[in-house]
Amino acid sequence: MSTKNHFAEGRWLDADIFSSDEREAWRHMLRDDVKARCKTVNQRDRTAWTRIQSRTDWERFYAPRIEVLRQSLGVFPRVPQNLNVQVTHTIEGDGYRIENIIYESRPGVSVTANLYSRSPPREKMSRQNRDSKSLAKRDPDSSGQPAIVIIHSHHNPKTQGELQDMGMTWARSGCIVLIIDQFGYGERRQHRQGPRQDYLFRYINGIQLHLIGDSLMGWMVWDVMRGIDLLLSRQDVDKDKVILIGAVAGGGDPAAVVAAIDSRITCVIPFNFGGPQPETTYPLPDDAEETFNYMGGGSWESTRNLRFSARDGFLPWVIVASTAPRHLIYAHEFSWDKTRDPVWNRLQQVFAFYDASDNLAFTHGAGRLSGRPPSATHCNNVGDVHRVNIHDALQRWFDIPIPQEYQNRLSEEELRCMPPETQQRPLHELFAEIGASRSTAMRNLLAGLATDKKREHLCQEWAKLLGNVTPKAEPAIKSHIFREVAGTRVERIVLEVEPHIVVPILLLLPSTKDEALPPVVVAVSQGGKRKFLSEQSEEIAALLKAGIAVCLPDVRGTGETSPGDSRKRQSEATAISATELMLGGTLLGARLRDLRSVLRYLRTRCRGDACFGLWGDSFAPTNPPNFSDPLIGEGESPHQSEPLGGLLALFGALYENDVCAVVMRGMIAGYQSVIRDGFCYIPHDVIVPGALTAGDLCDVAATLVPRPLRLEALVDGRNCPMVLSEVERLFEPTLQAYHAVGGKLSFIPTLASDLAVWFVELLTPAY
Repeated sequence: MSTKNHFAEGRWLDADIFSSDEREAWRHMLRDDVKARCKTVNQRDRTAWTRIQSRTDWERFYAPRIEVLRQSLGVFPRVPQNLNVQVTHTIEGDGYRIENIIYESRPGVSVTANLYSRSPPREKMSRQNRDSKSLAKRDPDSSGQPAIVIIHSHHNPKTQGELQDMGMTWARSGCIVLIIDQFGYGERRQHRQGPRQDYLFRYINGIQLHLIGDSLMGWMVWDVMRGIDLLLSRQDVDKDKVILIGAVAGGGDPAAVVAAIDSRITCVIPFNFGGPQPETTYPLPDDAEETFNYMGGGSWESTRNLRFSARDGFLPWVIVASTAPRHLIYAHEFSWDKTRDPVWNRLQQVFAFYDASDNLAFTHGAGRLSGRPPSATHCNNVGDVHRVNIHDALQRWFDIPIPQEYQNRLSEEELRCMPPETQQRPLHELFAEIGASRSTAMRNLLAGLATDKKREHLCQEWAKLLGNVTPKAEPAIKSHIFREVAGTRVERIVLEVEPHIVVPILLLLPSTKDEALPPVVVAVSQGGKRKFLSEQSEEIAALLKAGIAVCLPDVRGTGETSPGDSRKRQSEATAISATELMLGGTLLGARLRDLRSVLRYLRTRCRGDACFGLWGDSFAPTNPPNFSDPLIGEGESPHQSEPLGGLLALFGALYENDVCAVVMRGMIAGYQSVIRDGFCYIPHDVIVPGALTAGDLCDVAATLVPRPLRLEALVDGRNCPMVLSEVERLFEPTLQAYHAVGGKLSFIPTLASDLAVWFVELLTPAY
């Protein structure tokens, strides 16, 4: 049943356009759209695979894809000349030694790790003596030791029991084993609890790194690669025996990527990456070759759904297969349908291209994700059942003796690398520093351009980040119903802006005999037209009374086409947004296309030059200043901001010349504000990866000069109201630009009640 909203003059106006059944169907619009596009990606991948008939074909196929994978990870710093390695404590065990170490992977970033080795250490034989034994059976003690790097899962840090078991077991067998704390885990954790909270901060760090133009995957990969530097700097390590293991649930992802871009990896064992996932239906269907989802899909876990992977073709299976002809153990936590797995078939073919089939092995467990131990082989990192086949393969390939599993688990405190009192630099400060540097570089570039060239340049730069922002076709009217309500012409329009993508619109016109549209205020928000009618009915009535039309569109995924009520980390909205990044776009960019399509339609009904006002609003409650950020399970979650309306108004004006006045309410005061704290409360679908490489929102606003601009009740990344002085500081480039030409610019710290008057003063003279 549709909700009715109080409108002008005591009348009631129905905000909904669709019936309840129609509305339920259109709520799946975004999901169906990305699903169809994913299907196209998978079909394109299948077609490409059928054309690969030789090693030359394969290398021509995968090499450019791995190069764009590398580029997608972000900006890597220079490889450090000195890792500044510190050994803070040494533990002597029964046949093994553990060194608690710290190394610096990049300026300001310290990595904590446990290094396991045999005790007492063996003597390294000289090259001459090794060569003399070349015709004899290889002696595992005759050369450098194999090095094993283990990337833990997103469940627990380096001290988890299975990791200790592997470190001690392989060390006693003559290997050197490095287990680091992943970025934001263990001793690198920057919150007061764990490990349950690590999921939350993995998500927050991913968002913040996106904004500065990097990625969580990129920073994880860099840490691991510097750990390999550390190992290869040792004289007792055999550089031809560098083995990388990525644990279940988030460890296999970076392991596969590291191996793909770092040829020093001799063998990689990436669990749950590249092929069927624990969530995949088991057994696979007979037609899995044709129906398998090679691309995967988006979620809050950014290391699983890599940006641009679908657009540029570096799908997970390609990343894994690119390691051929080096050694690969294809690893699955639970039961594995070897016969029907199409990725396994592809891996076999790729290794055969190199006559290296013996370099390919597998390991797997039993049961399903939904099952319980012992029938389902759940593990925290790598279970003993999974290690059986791993031991066998490593013996065949690297002469590592099949060990007797050893267990003597130590406390977290014993494996600590940093003194308890060590104060680490907050990550968000580092992110903010990098983000400021990159936005300043763009700002300096803009300073040397004329005003019109600044806008042109930002249009180009933001289009690269947002994805395609130009409407794909002329909008088509699917339905158009109108009637008079209390002297107001109410038009209900369904506009098809792309195939199977519709924008329901409520167009309110003042009573007039003129067929052409008067000036129009287009109002957008995440809540859509229903929220505007319920929260801003008086302002809308005042605009109509003054002769200004009001257009209320629900751009895709808002209002009546919203996929659901939740907009937080584990919501469908986040999954769709993350998938959009894989496909090469952003939801903000797609919604900007919708807004521009609406403006195109409205222009067809205007006489002469059109005159539009853009009103972007947020109806989300804010959080009080200085509130305490709760962790998972510590009570109600803080309110999340909804800056979509303001962002669309801002970017709509950037790209459309006939926008004469712009209002942004409840918008974030720049993407830099999202990385000013360790917490942020902002929906995933307004994040623009690389935003701070294009300046910031203040730089976009500066290019709107001299068009009137009004910013009200801006919030920071924690969705707290911003004080006027702070807003003015953040928008200094905008202030300078408007001051130079005497343009009309208003910063209002709280919601004001004269919005309609402001629009009327600016739009009616132009009309």
